[in-house]
Amino acid sequence: MTNFIPLFPLGVVTYPGEQLNLHVFEPRFKQLVAECVAEGKYFGIPAVVDKKVMEYGTLVKVEKVEKLYDNGEMDVITRGDRIFRVLEKIETIPQKLYTGAIVSYPENNLTVSPRLLGEVLHGIRELHAILQVHKSFKKADQELLSYDVAHHAGLSLSEEYEMLHLFYEIQRLEFLKRHLHKVIPMMAEMEKLKERVKLNGHFRNLSADNE
Repeated sequence: MTNFIPLFPLGVVTYPGEQLNLHVFEPRFKQLVAECVAEGKYFGIPAVVDKKVMEYGTLVKVEKVEKLYDNGEMDVITRGDRIFRVLEKIETIPQKLYTGAIVSYPENNLTVSPRLLGEVLHGIRELHAILQVHKSFKKADQELLSYDVAHHAGLSLSEEYEMLHLFYEIQRLEFLKRHLHKVIPMMAEMEKLKERVKLNGHFRNLSADNE
């Protein structure tokens, strides 16, 4: 299936099911969002990575206009729907300030591996404990998908985009697992370093057994 969608490029990666709150202030995007609200239409958020609008993005719908300002600016709550791939960009649309694209929707397999999901959640919680970050998920563990936890795993923007165009849930969970196995030892070592720096100059009880 292919169709035309208006585009709202942003320097973030949005995942299916994710809530994204936007303050809309540019004239082209005020027009875009106002039309989508009035007509109940979806729009696409392609990720912008290293100042480049990428090939993949997420279709979203406005769930609520939280605030409408006198100058037409808006605070809106959107929800991610599904991933699209840009086939052809439409730079000029008659009487429109925004751009659009002809897109397709890759098939996306959401079959979860409970074992892999458990390992990923354990890794994320271990990472949060090291960083002394306190976050909770809005679903029970067994209901979570990779999309629900990806932003909590310490991925860079380019890594989040890489995960966006993996189309099997098991692939996405493996991707997160590999990332956590790489980053957790680094973070743990940094925390040890911080403690050593803090102790420098203080009186300590030392013995030959101290490392």
